[in-house]
Order: sequence, then structure tokens, then C-alpha cells
Amino acid sequence: MAMSANNKSVYIANKPIYIAGLGLISAIGNDVAKNLHALENGQAGMQALQHLDTVHRSAFPVAEVKASNEELATLTGLTDDDGRPPVNISRTALLSLVAAKEALESSGLQIRGGTSRSQRRQLRLGLVSANTVGGMDKTEHFFRHFLNDPQKGRLSEVIHHECGSITEWVADQLGIHEYITTINTACSSSANALAFAARLIRHGYLDAVVAGGTDSLTKFTLNGFNTLMILDREYCTPFDEDRKGLNLGEGAGYVVLVSEQIAATLQSTPFCRLSGYCNRNDAYHQTASSPDGRGSYLAMLGALESSGLQPSDIDYINLHGTGTTNNDLAEGLAIQRLFDPKYPPLSSTKSFTGHTLGASGGIEAVFSALSVQKDIIYPNLRFQTPMKELSFTPETSLVKDKPVKHVLSNSFGFGGNCSSLIFSKP
Repeated sequence: MAMSANNKSVYIANKPIYIAGLGLISAIGNDVAKNLHALENGQAGMQALQHLDTVHRSAFPVAEVKASNEELATLTGLTDDDGRPPVNISRTALLSLVAAKEALESSGLQIRGGTSRSQRRQLRLGLVSANTVGGMDKTEHFFRHFLNDPQKGRLSEVIHHECGSITEWVADQLGIHEYITTINTACSSSANALAFAARLIRHGYLDAVVAGGTDSLTKFTLNGFNTLMILDREYCTPFDEDRKGLNLGEGAGYVVLVSEQIAATLQSTPFCRLSGYCNRNDAYHQTASSPDGRGSYLAMLGALESSGLQPSDIDYINLHGTGTTNNDLAEGLAIQRLFDPKYPPLSSTKSFTGHTLGASGGIEAVFSALSVQKDIIYPNLRFQTPMKELSFTPETSLVKDKPVKHVLSNSFGFGGNCSSLIFSKP
């Protein structure tokens, strides 16, 4: 019997997408297990800058990964004869490779050895990765010398400047060649990477995708956010009435999305499903959310509709929750509009990791998957005073005594680019 166009689209949209692997590095840990331990024990990652050379070293706390580039290269196994990473490889790329490699290894998928040639040919594996700074950390180092003397500076430090170069280099290291693309939609980048990866699988282009994002701290980023006057000189306090801004962070978070057919062949049970996703744009301002939270509301509503769930089905919301006056109010009003009067537990894990920009959606996707798998809800650190405009408050303690079937995770970026993802029990 012929299938109508409408029925076919519904069929495709309802194909389950499973998360089979997780990989993570952030200021609170260099792998998934260490991050989870920090979340469960209330250990935030903010401190004074250690690795980025800037005049603001002592002015703003940041959530910097506790490893030098040489140490990151060791984690990846990528070092030259003297134990150092190649000089042209950026911190952004090293963070990406650490997390993406862990995700792929934890998934049970084998693309190098361990499977027959015919099996490797049959697995269509892609990499959809996000970042916003590319190799800018290396470019900044180059220009410090070049501006003083145009005959100086290593040109090899600028060859990976653009964002797509980071993805392509990581794909080469992982042996992924079937499909490679980069997404940059500011702070919603890696959430959109997951959504796009799910669509590639659902429409039959790929069987599995490593999806997520990475970003490293750079002078450009720190100076830019300082110019916007939205950096907190103390540890950030998301969704607090007295919040003063965000703490910048860095890191990388990736998941391995697989089709139902591939999930059935794996030895391990998937962590969860990516059951819903939606991207909307409020077209309000280059760097500010619409005051009424219109984009945030539409993204959450669209994710619920795509998953077939109701607001009452959500057991936990991982807030975008940057700690800025504008963002928290806009997101809070959107949540109030959609969930009032019954709110699920909610919190901002940026109170642990800082705002990791293009990596935040990927990092928080891993946190959300762990929340579903282990039935835990994370605390919103340092919260004290409720916002006067809102009728709800975030969780302040770790919750482990109630089932978590569905988690809504928000990632809202500059330019009004708003994305929401829903993670559900397998």
C-alpha cells in the first residue's frame, strides 16, 4: 500500500534514536566518571586562570579544564617524540578529541579493528561537531609575534583557525570519513549538532553519529564577554535574584547516536533515547534574548511536540541558566508560561562548569543522559534568593530518590538561536 507524504514524515519522525556512548571533559573532570563524581558532590570547577595568558587573569573566575595542552595530548595518545602535541593543534581540537574518543569507545561501536571488513563497510558513521572559536587560541599566539614583526610567528599556528578545521582534524584522528560537518550557532551549537545528527539517522543517511561540541577559552572570548559587561567577578549564581553574570568555561561533550537497528546489535543497553528536539529563533537581538522568552518558549514547546510528550511528563529541566540578568529572566518566563502551575525540578549545571559556549549543549546532553540513566537531579549551586518575577526556584540539593524518565535540556545562543532537547528512558 502506498504511503502518503504526510504519513511518511510522521513515520520518519517517530523512528527511535538511541544514545549509545558518552564522552566528556570539563572543568570538573577529564572524563564522564569524574564529571559525575563532581556533580554528585557539589564540586564546582571555577578558579583563577591557569593556562590562558591574559591581563584579566586575576579579574574573573573561569571554569578552565585542569590540564595543559601537553597533558591533553597525552590523554589522546597524540604526542611527538618529546611528549608534546604538534604545535599547530589547538586546545579546542585536543578537548574535542578527548571527549569524542571516550564517547566512541564507550558506545561499543568499532571502526578500527574488532570487526570484519564487511561490517566496517556497512556501518555509516558520521561526525557532527560544534565549536565557536576554532583554533583561535593558536591564532592569538601567532599574532602576538606577527604584529611586532611581520617576519615572525609560526604560520602553522593559523592553519586550523576556522571552526570546520577542528572537526575535520578530529574526524581524521577517529577514522570517520562517511559524513563530517560543523555547526556554529553560538551557545546552542552542540545542541543543534545532536538534533541534526538525529535527523541524518532518521532519514537513512547514516547509521550512527558522534555528535556534540567543543570550545576552549581564548582572549577574544574573554574580552568579548567583558565588553558586553556580563561576566561575574565572583562565582556565578544562575537564577538568583542577585545574579551578576556568567563565568566562562571550556570543555567538550559528545554522545554517540545510533539507529534502532544498530542499538539492537550492541552488547550494552543504551543510556537513553533522544526523544525530542527543536530549534527556533526569536529574531530579537544579536546578543540578548527576547524579554518575554518567546524563543525559549517555542523551542521547548517544539521539543515536547516532537517527542509526543506533555509538560507534565518532564521530570527534570537542565536549564540554559547562564547567570546573566537577561537570559535567566527570559528562560524563566518561558518555563513559567509552559509549565505553570506544576514545575518539574530544574537546575543550571553551569553553576559547576561555567558557560562553555559552543560546547555547552553537548556537555549538558551528557549530564542529561546520566540523569535519565541514574535517576539523579543535579543541584543549582550557590542559589540563595528567588527571582521576584518567577513562581519557582531551582533545586539546591542533589536528588536521587525519584525516577527520572524524561529530561528537557535547554541551550539558547546569541542571535536568538534557541534549542531544546529531550532525553528519555530507552
